[in-house]
Amino acid sequence: MRRSVTIRYLEMLSPQELRPARLPSTPVELRRAEIPCPPLNRFLYTAVGGDWYWVDRLPWSYAQWQAYLERPELETWVAFVAGTPAGYFELERQPEEQVEIAYFGLLPQFIGRGIGGWLLTAAVQRAWEMDARRVWVHTCTLDGPTALQNYLSRGFRLYREETTEVELPDQPPGPWQGAYP
Repeated sequence: MRRSVTIRYLEMLSPQELRPARLPSTPVELRRAEIPCPPLNRFLYTAVGGDWYWVDRLPWSYAQWQAYLERPELETWVAFVAGTPAGYFELERQPEEQVEIAYFGLLPQFIGRGIGGWLLTAAVQRAWEMDARRVWVHTCTLDGPTALQNYLSRGFRLYREETTEVELPDQPPGPWQGAYP
């Protein structure tokens, strides 16, 4: 199925632009995944993005995941609630002292619990700690319905928007093959 998708690029140019979210009412622990682990990142990618047409990495082999994760410019951070993965973000250091929030999101059962704003605050704070002069992210009309508002609420500003046609399955793939009837 062909669909029109709008991609929005957002940026922050100073740590002072960050508008931190309040702490979630649920205790959340944030930990860096310091050992490259393809099964972990693939799990997070599919668990978070399965409902939102995150399909680009689905065909990746173990070796492709490993090569991606072994790069020194990439960091993966995982949020846990009561020992259970609740969400994650990947930060990628890029040329010219830029850091991209490459992937960000929550597992479905943790959406709406006040964790997303807190997790995005943590992602932005860590990006600035990586000596960034610019932190940026992109989101699109296929992402969760509150994604754009979360970025704007934290202080990101829109700097570019584009619309493109993409070929997609009839429905999102879900967190694993055959997840949806």
